[in-house]
Amino acid sequence: MLLALDVGNTHIHGGVFDGETLRTQFRRSTHPIGSSDELGLFLRSVLRENGIDPQVAIQAIAICSVVPPMVYPLRSACLKYFQREPFVLQPGVKTGLKIKYRNPLEVGPDRIANAVAVTQLWPGRDAIVIDIGTATTFDVVTATRDYLGGVILAGPSISVEALAGKTARLPAVEITRPEHVLGRSTIESIQSGIFFGQAGAIRHLIDLLSAEAFAGGRPLLIGTGGFSRMYEREKLFDEVVPDLVLRGLLLAERMNRDEPLLKIKPKETADLR
Repeated sequence: MLLALDVGNTHIHGGVFDGETLRTQFRRSTHPIGSSDELGLFLRSVLRENGIDPQVAIQAIAICSVVPPMVYPLRSACLKYFQREPFVLQPGVKTGLKIKYRNPLEVGPDRIANAVAVTQLWPGRDAIVIDIGTATTFDVVTATRDYLGGVILAGPSISVEALAGKTARLPAVEITRPEHVLGRSTIESIQSGIFFGQAGAIRHLIDLLSAEAFAGGRPLLIGTGGFSRMYEREKLFDEVVPDLVLRGLLLAERMNRDEPLLKIKPKETADLR
C-alpha cells in the first residue's frame, strides 16, 4: 500500500492506495505544524482506526506540500515511524510534463500533481483543472503534456475570512450552496455572494482560458479540491474528482520508481469521513 499526503495551507489530506484503489482518506489541520513525533503518532493512529496496520501494510509514502516548513518534520516522521524514505514531489523529479511557466520552480507541487493525474487518466486531452480549496487554482494542460500555467484566486474560505475580518458587522458564515441567489438576510447574502460569485468567476475564467490557450476549443474540465462537490449542480465540470492530487502523487511516485503506471479510474474513490 502507498500512503499519499497532500499538505495544503489549511489541511493535510491523506489517503491510502491498495494497488489502484483508494482504500481510505483522512484530514488533519495543517497548523499548528507539530513535531515529527506528533505527526508520526497521528498517522499511525489514523491508519489503525481505518483498519490498516502501519508497520506492515505501508510500503511506500508520497508527499506534496505547499507549506515548506512541514516537509522536514513529515519526512522525519515517515523515517522514524514507518522506516520509509518518502517520495517528495518537488523540482527535479519525473512528472512527464513540459513546464512552460517562466520560472518552473514557482509552480506548486499540488498543481503539478493535478496535472500529472490528468495527463495519465485522460491521455491525449487538452484540459483545465479547477482546484477549489483555500485558494482556487486553474491549471491548463495540453494534449501533448505541456503545462501552460493558469490562474489563482481566493477560494471560498478565504473570501469568508476576509469579509468577517475586514468589516465591522459582517459575520463568518458556513460555506454552503444557498437555494436562492437573492439573499433575504445578511448571512444568506454573504453565502450567495461567496457561492455564486465563485461559480461565476470559475465559469468566466474557463471561457477566457479556453479562448487563449485552445483557440476557443473546448478542453476537458476537471473539478477537484475540498469544495468541488459543492459545485456539481452548477454543471461547471465534465468530471469532479476531489482526490485528484492524491492520484497524481501515486502516479508520480510510481513514475519515479520506473514502475508501470496503473490504470486508476477516477470513480474509484473512498468516502472522506
